[in-house]
Amino acid sequence: MTRVVLQMGVTLDGYVAGPGGGGDWGLPAEDPDVRAWKVASLSKVGTHIMGRVTYEQMAAHWPTATGEYAESMNKLPKVVFSKTLAAAEWDGSRIARGDLTGEIAALKSESGGEIMAHGGAAFVQALSRLGLIDEYRLVILPVALGSGRPLFKDLAKPLRVDLAEARSFPDGTVIHVYQPVTSTG
Repeated sequence: MTRVVLQMGVTLDGYVAGPGGGGDWGLPAEDPDVRAWKVASLSKVGTHIMGRVTYEQMAAHWPTATGEYAESMNKLPKVVFSKTLAAAEWDGSRIARGDLTGEIAALKSESGGEIMAHGGAAFVQALSRLGLIDEYRLVILPVALGSGRPLFKDLAKPLRVDLAEARSFPDGTVIHVYQPVTSTG
């Protein structure tokens, strides 16, 4: 069955965005090897899922962007989860308005590559709370914010994961790939 993968940048202290939702973290340009890893990861994706806020930000940027990420981001089918978005006008986009668990189950039953989530914070927190993420690909950036929007929030119980991959890069970025441990009893 198709897997749901979260690939997201996170700070050393576990935040995916600053207190105001983002901002400049004072980091140098992305290391070429980090970029290559992320581009290779995107090549496995069949569907890109996201919340409304992330969709609106990406739809404003990617259609006119160029570079290594732009082609993948524009050609991938996209599903935005929203009860309020009137229309999804970025090419290849559609809106999912139903129950998150049911919509994800329907997506997983379709053929194709991985289902990749990038954000936003509230959306991925909801996916985690519901146990809908099969793999966490965390791009851990060499910066601490001290406050902001956390990757995990309001989990009903601790989320136990196994480390499947760990790589470090010259710019201080570390990529950890985790798979949730399913309890057997």
